[in-house]
Amino acid sequence: MEQTDKNDRRRVVREPKYNLDNTIVGDSWRMFRIMAEFVDGFDAMSTIEIPAVTIYGSARTPKNNPYYKKTEELAAKLAGAGYGIITGGGPGIMEAANKGAFEAGGISIGLNISLPHEQQANPYTNFPLNFKYFFVRKVMLMKYSSGFVAMPGGFGSLDELFEALTLIQTERIRPFPIVLFGKGYWSGLVDWIKETLAGSGNIGGDDIDLFRVVDDVEEAFRYITANIGQ
Repeated sequence: MEQTDKNDRRRVVREPKYNLDNTIVGDSWRMFRIMAEFVDGFDAMSTIEIPAVTIYGSARTPKNNPYYKKTEELAAKLAGAGYGIITGGGPGIMEAANKGAFEAGGISIGLNISLPHEQQANPYTNFPLNFKYFFVRKVMLMKYSSGFVAMPGGFGSLDELFEALTLIQTERIRPFPIVLFGKGYWSGLVDWIKETLAGSGNIGGDDIDLFRVVDDVEEAFRYITANIGQ
């Protein structure tokens, strides 16, 4: 019976349900891979000598979607004003932002990550980087961004949005402008933040001022450029 239990335990370890980087034996080596990814990211991103704006949103947004066109327009306008554009490097909104910056002759940065589906690098980056770990990639997005634009997106966009808001709220990073683009898309979330989070005292009333909700490319451009470095 004792031998069977040992075999069962070994089988559980050797045959994980998902194909993830989570084996006990690999913990020490994984630490070196993480360190190497941080070093490569810091070395590469530190060469960018102009302020950059991160634009993120759904990878599933098709080219004929109005938000794709507006993202492309906003990125081109920012690139033309001398700002680099950072995205997650994939399709959809990310592609639109990289395309706008690339075709405007600006610096178009794509921080791509390997995923089992939907995340393939778009062809509009002139400064591509590839990552294995989400948390390393998010550090690069936060550290090297002077402004954030959240176009309509899913869980990943919400994750990045709330991390940025939390870091600014807790004064772990310097404040930078955050734009939520698309009043119709974001209004339900914004109402919940105001009525439930602020209304119950779980955030301060002035925390609502950490972001601006817009519908217009020109308004987004003016708000970002007026508040970068403030």
